[in-house]
Amino acid sequence: MNQHRVDDFECCCLASAHGRVSRSTLPQSAKTAEAAKRANTMGFLSPAPYHILSYGILLGTTFFHSFIGGIIAFRVLPRPQFSALMAKVFPVYFAMQTTLPLIMVLTYPAPASFPTLSGVTGVLDPTNRWSVATPLSGAFLTALANLVVVGPATTRVMRERKEQEKKDGKKSYDPGPHSPAMQALNKQFSMLHGISSLLNLGTFLSAVAYGYTLSLRLS
Repeated sequence: MNQHRVDDFECCCLASAHGRVSRSTLPQSAKTAEAAKRANTMGFLSPAPYHILSYGILLGTTFFHSFIGGIIAFRVLPRPQFSALMAKVFPVYFAMQTTLPLIMVLTYPAPASFPTLSGVTGVLDPTNRWSVATPLSGAFLTALANLVVVGPATTRVMRERKEQEKKDGKKSYDPGPHSPAMQALNKQFSMLHGISSLLNLGTFLSAVAYGYTLSLRLS
């Protein structure tokens, strides 16, 4: 009889203990799920993903157009078709190069040690002058110069060369001799094309330099 009472008492104790463990575990699981849900929501609202995406688009677009797409188009397409293609591509290309650094400034994620240094405030902070503000400003200014000044000037010279080709009866890239007017236009086009290429290289190098800064944030 006493043994049965002891066994019943032990069973009751085990059941009570199991109930306490279950009751303490369930709320903790619910808290963990809620915390994970909150983290996912904050990740979606965080500017960091959009910052990384903007950087990737800027670097990838600049690299592909400068070293792959543009070169292939120049080699494959006849000169008139290539010029017509670039006349349509360059305004969109330069506009993307100009806009993306601005988006990166607005979405600059604050470091964990200084959660208030995000966005424009974080970029302009003196500690980020050379590592963040300088490369982003360089990418923006070089692209803006191509978009507003050099690009339109190059397009204008291309139109003038086409008009001069009709007058001269020969293409601007045909073997010489050329008329003095065509020689001046060719010289002006070469100068503008060289400046545009240097500005585009500046945009690319600025993006690469900022990539180094981003890589340090991953460590």
